Formats: sequence, C-alpha cells, structure tokens
Amino acid sequence: MAVYYERRDAAAIITIDRPDRRNAVDRATAEELRARYYEFTGDDDARVLIVTGAGGQAFCAGADLKAMDSPINAAEGPMGFTRTVAPKPTIAAIDGWCVAGGLEIACWCDIRIAAEGSTFGCLERRWGVPLIDGGTVRLPQIVGLGRALDLIITGRTIDAAEALAIGLVTRVAPKGAALDAALELAAQIARSPWDCVIADRASAYASLDLPLAGALQRELELGRAVIREAATGAQRFASGEGRHGGRA
Repeated sequence: MAVYYERRDAAAIITIDRPDRRNAVDRATAEELRARYYEFTGDDDARVLIVTGAGGQAFCAGADLKAMDSPINAAEGPMGFTRTVAPKPTIAAIDGWCVAGGLEIACWCDIRIAAEGSTFGCLERRWGVPLIDGGTVRLPQIVGLGRALDLIITGRTIDAAEALAIGLVTRVAPKGAALDAALELAAQIARSPWDCVIADRASAYASLDLPLAGALQRELELGRAVIREAATGAQRFASGEGRHGGRA
C-alpha cells in the first residue's frame, strides 16, 4: 500500500508512503488517499487529521509525472481529496519536499507544521502542469495574493524560514520532529470544547464566500447553536479553572 492510515488517540494520521518517488501521487495513491480521507470523516472519535509523508525526505512532490495518470476530473481532486472541505480540523506535518501538488495538499490543511530543512514551491511551473488541486485558490488566502503570485508565476522554491515568515507555515519544528509536533497540537485541539471548535472553524471558512454582513450573521448562527457549551465553560472559569492564561 502507498498510503497508511492510523489512529493515535483522537488524531488520525494519513501517511503517503512512496519515498522512492518523493511521495509523489499516481492514480492508485490518489484513490487510497480518497478512501482514507473518508475513513477519517466517518470516524466520530477521530477529531483531527494529520497528513504527512514517509521517509523524512519529502512530504509530497505532487503528481507522479512518470505515471501521468492522475484522475484530473475526479470530484474530490486529482490528489485524492483536495476538492473537498474537511468537516474537522486538519494539520500538515511537513518534512522535506513540499512542492507542486504536495504544496496544494498542505494548503488544503488548516495548519501547516514544517521541519527545518523543508522546501516549498510550485515546481509544476517548470513542466507546464497547472495547479488544479486548489493551489490558486487556497495559497492566496493563506499568504496573500502578492506572495502567492510570486510563488505561482516564478515557480521558485522557499525554505521553512521564509515559509514561516510569509505565513505559509505556522510553526517550524526540528528536523524529523514535524509529526510529533503535529500530534501534540492535535491532542491540544481535541481537548478543547468540541462543538465550539467545529462552529468557529466553520464560521471562519464560511466568511470567505460571504459579504461582511452575511459572514457576521453566519457567525452568530453557528455560535448560537453551541452557546450552551459556552455557559458550561464560563462556570468552569468562575470556579477557578484556566486563570492567568492556563488551559482549563
């Protein structure tokens, strides 16, 4: 199998395991990724999805250009699930090359953690392959249009430090420690009041497609649906939990 799925407590991990191809994705791998994604969404006990690559040299180098059999018209996306919107939080644990369609998978995730020494770029530019896994949509939303166009048009690569500086990744871990950092973060997220996590995350995504008034109304509707959880949290705070910035 080119893709492995495992559970660690509340986290599900999807690992692309084709290190000899820098974890590039061919049709069979895309189909496995799609199946494992739906395994995550159907598992109520799996609260956070972590996507990573095996071998320590690459997260994912994109579509396998030697195979050139990616299902470009697949409803969920050529890379497996990149045209979906996950219903629960997602994290990319990046170690090594994160380029082309691999960068698009990373941008699909809510949060990106990169190991030192990782490399990012739209390298499909060199071969005339278009970004069709959400890259032209999500990358500008993450880093801003100007920085996104710099990467998309030039095809240049950037390191983890620059990726952190422009907001492409949110934290940098030591070499080989991206997955551990992602698991620690996933555990922290999973411990939070869950209905509120899901509502606030949904509101943030909904705001991308709505005018300000509509986005504020949607925020109200989603927040009102979980307000009972807020009342419980307020009672816990009043009893002394979480004071001075500590976690409840």
